[in-house]
Amino acid sequence: MDALVITDADRRRFARRHRMGRVALYALAVLSALAAAGPFVWAAITTFKQDSDLYRRANNPFVFNELPTRDHLDLLLTGTGFATFAWNTLWVGVLVVLITLALSLPAAYSLARLDRPWAGRMGIAIFFVYLVPPTLLFLSLSRLVVALGLQDSTWSLVVIYPTITVPVSVWLLIGFLKTIPRDIEEQAMVDGYSRVGAMVRVVAPLLFPGLVAVVVFAFTLTASEFIYALAFISPSAEKVISTGVPTELVRGDVFFWQSLQAAAVLVAVPIAVVFNLFLDRFIAGFTQGAVKG
Repeated sequence: MDALVITDADRRRFARRHRMGRVALYALAVLSALAAAGPFVWAAITTFKQDSDLYRRANNPFVFNELPTRDHLDLLLTGTGFATFAWNTLWVGVLVVLITLALSLPAAYSLARLDRPWAGRMGIAIFFVYLVPPTLLFLSLSRLVVALGLQDSTWSLVVIYPTITVPVSVWLLIGFLKTIPRDIEEQAMVDGYSRVGAMVRVVAPLLFPGLVAVVVFAFTLTASEFIYALAFISPSAEKVISTGVPTELVRGDVFFWQSLQAAAVLVAVPIAVVFNLFLDRFIAGFTQGAVKG
């Protein structure tokens, strides 16, 4: 059989196809980035638009057809309780994250490592709890909030939110734990560590990407939740961003669009910065946790 002969013309054709493929890939990536960033850019521009510029249909929404103004940003920062809402959201989110980690890590480790015959079914049952719509749990959870005397208090959210963050966090950590060889902690136990010591000193550092995924997920879910925050809290001083901003900037049929968009930008920027700082570990946590889950 004659040997395969690659001519210079073939090499040039292959090189041209390779370049065209790379150009198409980068063009698709740029278009995807623009599509993803489009709403954020529109919100940032809208924040500084005058009413006459925003509500004139002939104007381009992505440029300033008239001089920009800070009035709507000032309305958000000084005319509403935005600072209070942001602080409430922050400390509620931090506490919910800590509670989620404290409950989900031991539960996930037990289900993934202790080899009980019911562990798989229990993990699936825990995940199904996350799929239950909040409207079905509303009555029972409201009874719990009243029994604890936490109605119209931000502490009610600290009690309620783990019911929606813990189940999926357990499921995620189970999948991630299955990617870590058992030999590592067994060797640590041979060296004298207890099972708890092996988990804390050996397994937990390897779990860091999964823990980052749980932290990001739990905090963003807490910050964006609306139904429970609206149902359990009425005083403005106790509200979080997800309910406080809409209730103060949507008055009847009047929507303060520029101030609403300003709130969205101010909330999105710090979350995006933190998310990108841990992006690699966050993706590793979800992908590796999904492989064995």
